[in-house]
Amino acid sequence: MTDLVPFLMFQKRDAAEAMSFYTSLFPGDSVLSEERYGADGPGPEGTIVMAEFTVAGQRVRCSDSFIQHGFDFTPSTSLFVTVDSTDELKRTYEALGEGGGTLMPLDDYGFGPFAWVNDRWGVSWQLSAKG
Repeated sequence: MTDLVPFLMFQKRDAAEAMSFYTSLFPGDSVLSEERYGADGPGPEGTIVMAEFTVAGQRVRCSDSFIQHGFDFTPSTSLFVTVDSTDELKRTYEALGEGGGTLMPLDDYGFGPFAWVNDRWGVSWQLSAKG
């Protein structure tokens, strides 16, 4: 069976911190699996080789790249989350935006309540509330 799972590559040894934060945002989310580098590397000991977790029920994978690349996260690819209420949208918007940056502030843009933020790791989130 073919499988598509979003993948986040972190370059500052903070994949575990981000994963822990993301799984705290929505009820029922959790870390499904994680593998860390040992003393023999090739990445720094304790950093994430590969992990899988859920955010709003969606499986996501991540890793800590021990190779520094000339690119990082970009808003042209984002995680789009639709929550049940405007209150939950506001809470999620504030939590994800803390230490990050706002691309579109929380407002009604003619298609319902919406916001777009980059979190403190640079991952881009589009946030919407149902009806």
